[in-house]
Amino acid sequence: MPHTGAMVGATGIGSWPGHDVREALRIVLNELADSADSAEATGVQPLPYLPELPDRGPGADLLGRTAHLLIEMPVDLQPQGWRLTARPGMDADRTGAWWRQDLDELAEVFDGWQGRFKVQLAGPWTLAAGLWLPGGERVLSDPGAVRDLQLSLAEGVAEHVRAVSRLLPGASVVLQLDEPSLPTVLAGRVRSSSGYRALPAPETGLVTARLRETFDAARDAGAAATVVHCCAERAPLPLLRGAGPDAVALDTTGWGPQQWESAAATVEAGVALWAGVLPAATEELAPAATLADSVERGWREVGLAPATLAEVTLTPTCGLAGATPQRARAVTERVREAARALAELAAR
Repeated sequence: MPHTGAMVGATGIGSWPGHDVREALRIVLNELADSADSAEATGVQPLPYLPELPDRGPGADLLGRTAHLLIEMPVDLQPQGWRLTARPGMDADRTGAWWRQDLDELAEVFDGWQGRFKVQLAGPWTLAAGLWLPGGERVLSDPGAVRDLQLSLAEGVAEHVRAVSRLLPGASVVLQLDEPSLPTVLAGRVRSSSGYRALPAPETGLVTARLRETFDAARDAGAAATVVHCCAERAPLPLLRGAGPDAVALDTTGWGPQQWESAAATVEAGVALWAGVLPAATEELAPAATLADSVERGWREVGLAPATLAEVTLTPTCGLAGATPQRARAVTERVREAARALAELAAR
């Protein structure tokens, strides 16, 4: 029977287990790439994405992968981590080879793709907290260096969006910025190189501005939508929505009334919620109906209209790199099933 009600989104956060990007792309294609007719029938709008495979080693991780895309800010890998330098090191060259492989495989597996497609990169604050200056201190320690880094990232983000658009000319590219370190940055808990002191927290207005400018660069390059993801327990939702993304992706498991009230304010401000509902590490996967009910109940209790659940996208709580390939696939399938259950609740 055709589905005539609300349409709920379903996607993954980004990381995936293993070393074979072609196989990962095929799984994403099978699980999250429906035709418009199929989406209409099920009430689910799946969003495929370019998986990240950090198991391949340094440079396949979120930080090194994003650092490689910086414009005129080369990096190399030192014992303390990725460091800005005068010229790229061998690890950066290897990262470039992985990027070329990923994009080549993407063009083949998703040849002819029509519809939305998501890519993920580290946001400016996670990058500033994780990268090191040539002198051995974190980029975050130097406001001028943070600004230079954000400008370089914005250029790199724009070029990446354009590159993916060229490979998939029928795609509407969605950019997701991952900010796992942002709560630590805001709390002033990022340690200096010596470990003896904490770096001062930047002003919240500055944090918001740097994020907004990065999103703006992606939109100017043709991105159809922008998303910011933070899987921390106390994600700074007011700040995130203030940066102007089209959606915020958060771990909603364990949310209480305060978090749902903030989510309501976010939705009412025109920023969609991507609800992380399923941790990959749980021993048993919760039934799809249970996952859908957890979102619908929070939605209803803060007075949001059930029909607006159609604006929600369901995801795992975080990336799936720590799972087995079989588990990652099962989590993706369950999230999609939960999206269908939520669409049915929204249509009542």
